[in-house]
Amino acid sequence: MAKLKKLIIACDGESGSGKSTAAKLVSKKYKLLLINSGLIYRYCSKLVINHNPKSIVPFLKSKFRTVSYKTIAKQKLHSEEISKHVAIIAKNKKVREIVNKLQMKIIRMNNRICVEGRDIASKILAANPKYDVAFYFKCNIEVAAYRRWLDLKKSVSLKEVKNSLKKRTSIDKKRKNSPLIKVKDSILIRSDKLSKKEVLVKMSKAVDKVLKN
Repeated sequence: MAKLKKLIIACDGESGSGKSTAAKLVSKKYKLLLINSGLIYRYCSKLVINHNPKSIVPFLKSKFRTVSYKTIAKQKLHSEEISKHVAIIAKNKKVREIVNKLQMKIIRMNNRICVEGRDIASKILAANPKYDVAFYFKCNIEVAAYRRWLDLKKSVSLKEVKNSLKKRTSIDKKRKNSPLIKVKDSILIRSDKLSKKEVLVKMSKAVDKVLKN
């Protein structure tokens, strides 16, 4: 069987913008390893919430010495408590270094990978290795909040979910360390204006163009 061509995809976007769903779809279609950096930060938050360590950074360093991404991906990490906490912890430069170290270890071992997060094209895959194609996701806040509310099985109020998403995106864009930005050559995906199928079609056109070169 012919060896599959190298393919590195970066997916960045605002909170609740549909980037996770899109990253899953494109990863499945092109048989890519999928890494969700947001899950790693959520895992950090879960550990800190559960253990309440005196010093966060040494505590997380020790936990991350043996953890695998597979273990992280199996955790239940989408509670509203974690969502509120993760925006704060993700601002911490030392925490970001811990998360980035794990991500880079995985990325350098896999040349067919889709990495999803908020600083992937601008930081993680900016160079060595650099992404082959980058996408940036946006979604109207009303649509994003309603989708997230359904994901949370209406366990909190829609208003609370909306406020949480707005706050998270604001913090992500304004933070000093690796803020959320759209890099110049990334392709904009408006998930509020496209169906899941249409999102995958738009992404596939960009990916196929790269693979033909």
